[in-house]
Amino acid sequence: MRIAVNTRLLLEGRLDGIGWFEYESLRRIVAAHPEHEFLFFFDRKPSRDFIFADNVCPVVLFPPTRHPLLWHIYFEFSLPRALRRHKADLLVSPDGWIPLRSPVPVLNVIHDLNFEHFDDFMAPSHQRYFKFFFPRFARNASRLATVSEFSKRDIAETYGVLKDRIDVVYNGAHSMYRPYPSQVQAEIRNRYTGGCPYFIFVGTILKRKNLDTLFAAFDLFKETDTTGTKLLVVGSRKWWKGDIENAYLAMHHKSDVVFAGRVDAALLGKMMSAATALAYVSYFEGFGIPIMEAFYAETPVLTSNVTSMPEVSGDAALQVNPYSATDIAEALQKLATDHSLRSDLVEKGRLQRQKFSWDQTASLLWQSIIKTIGEK
Repeated sequence: MRIAVNTRLLLEGRLDGIGWFEYESLRRIVAAHPEHEFLFFFDRKPSRDFIFADNVCPVVLFPPTRHPLLWHIYFEFSLPRALRRHKADLLVSPDGWIPLRSPVPVLNVIHDLNFEHFDDFMAPSHQRYFKFFFPRFARNASRLATVSEFSKRDIAETYGVLKDRIDVVYNGAHSMYRPYPSQVQAEIRNRYTGGCPYFIFVGTILKRKNLDTLFAAFDLFKETDTTGTKLLVVGSRKWWKGDIENAYLAMHHKSDVVFAGRVDAALLGKMMSAATALAYVSYFEGFGIPIMEAFYAETPVLTSNVTSMPEVSGDAALQVNPYSATDIAEALQKLATDHSLRSDLVEKGRLQRQKFSWDQTASLLWQSIIKTIGEK
């Protein structure tokens, strides 16, 4: 069988959450199924690191998908033509985009519908594209996969897709996330926070990540803090202007906030391991990969009690109302001072993480591929 895969988000040095999903699941699938040929469709010359095995054939299509008009050309013209030319039997799209007139069956992976619920982090042209096309991408796919039961319900209810057409394929965590020796942890703290303990936030800095409320909560926490704990913010400031910047500027303890920018997985794994706790109080997540990364790093987790986060964290995290700075501040205080609580959360995290791995992701995605083939 010749399986085509939309791999345009496999970008060297720029893998995000969906990119890692593609990388970790696809490299396992192609290795496990040498009897099949895989056509990887890129929109620019790929790194050799993404050609995982001899049964992978890379194909570069024009144009590079940098804005809505180019998205449309790529998916509605270039990709269908390539599927016919290369005689593909199936298309797998791990990032949610598909051709509306595909000549072959399509398994579409839609990770979440954050853009349907939060519309203040995209350019208007991008927002219009997502709102118009993604309902059609969902309804025109032969089968869908997503990364949590929450997202499955959300897609079914928002787009009117039958739940039995949607498979849940959970995320895993990068191997760099693990507990590091105390000496490595101390080196990280010395490098970024002058040796002080810290809470860590990880993610692109945009409104739905709720960093403005986290800033307000951290300010409240610092009013009575005796531990010298700081807040380390890891991620690109792409959507910094507005409420997030204003909340930061209004802080009395802004000097205790450290911005690390975007870092690679190797360094981030060490940062996570050295943290007192992960502070991840987003308003909306389809999965919330940093939660799982913290579990693998054996770092306690503070997260939100909404959307997918209770499903992913189970009883292994402190869960709070993300709209309440007071609730978040109280949880930060507990995590900073209660060693027994932190140890208990780490132990529960070890159990919870057993439900999620990239091996399982690859297996579940392959099962979804087989179902899609069966529905031809």
